[in-house]
Amino acid sequence: MNELSEQQQSGPSYILAVETSCDETSVAVVKDGQEVLSNLISSQIETHKAFGGVVPEVASRKHVEVITLMMEQAIEQSGIRPRDLSAIAVTQGPGLVGALLVGIVAAKTLAMALGKPLIGTHHIAGHIYANRLTNELQYPAMALVVSGGHTELVHMESEGKFKLIGRTRDDAVGEAYDKVARALGCPYPGGPHVDRMASEADQVVPLPRVWLEAGSYDFSLSGLKSAVLNALNQAKMRGETLEPSAVARGFQEAVVEVLVEKAVRAVREYGSRQLLLCGGVAANRGLRSALQERCAKEGLELLIPPMEYCTDNAAMIGAAAYLKWQRGEISEFDAKADPGLSLEAWSVQSV
Repeated sequence: MNELSEQQQSGPSYILAVETSCDETSVAVVKDGQEVLSNLISSQIETHKAFGGVVPEVASRKHVEVITLMMEQAIEQSGIRPRDLSAIAVTQGPGLVGALLVGIVAAKTLAMALGKPLIGTHHIAGHIYANRLTNELQYPAMALVVSGGHTELVHMESEGKFKLIGRTRDDAVGEAYDKVARALGCPYPGGPHVDRMASEADQVVPLPRVWLEAGSYDFSLSGLKSAVLNALNQAKMRGETLEPSAVARGFQEAVVEVLVEKAVRAVREYGSRQLLLCGGVAANRGLRSALQERCAKEGLELLIPPMEYCTDNAAMIGAAAYLKWQRGEISEFDAKADPGLSLEAWSVQSV
């Protein structure tokens, strides 16, 4: 048994986690990978609205402005002393390289100052293990990851072991929602607006479902996005105007049907005991309700994090980092930001 494992077993583990992968700065303190003692989030949405999307350089500067104060406040609100921390965790990737660097430098500095180990953590592992903050996970499990930059199906044979069985070949779900929202005249971020319009629509514009090859668990959203633009342009050429809510409903139904069908099929094929919905788009009401209805019909256990743990937050990073902490798998202090960090490679190395 290594030194870290002995330390971990001697009492509660307190991990301070930092998340700066995109446009939210977040710092949290998580006890034993499940109990959230503090979880501070500073959103940059209002800043990026003026640009219609996230500007990487602006995001990095905003992280720099608030990260130090947020680390101090997260420790203060947790009710523990800095020296009681067991480790410092930070999102190492994927994400915007400049934004990731801010978090990594801040985390390394704190870890060195306190003499604590550093745990570089995978952003998507965080989204998946956000479910563990409120539920016990059972293995094997299947995760449907839907966010601004990722749409993936991830099989977990055991705790902390990730196998990617399906991914988007072009746009992620969140990206497609934002692009369709822009075409419908909605402000950034567009996803919540499309979701709301779809739920309020009395009519629907039929749009194609993109299934790809038989048996494939991959996704493709660019063709569906183009179908929306074509429908709008053709109506304009005829001198007609399509009801935006009807287009939003048609788009959302096309997206949700494919996501739900492929996720349920993957659960059956891999013998998963649970289906985990993860990522920012997990807050989408249409997707949540469709999955809940289908899983209830199929007799499948569905886990969905509370809304505050769906979008980017540091508590989820603390939950994922605990997998590594338990096994004494820590990072070197020369660890670098890695926008292309592999989820499968980040899997725990020991059982």
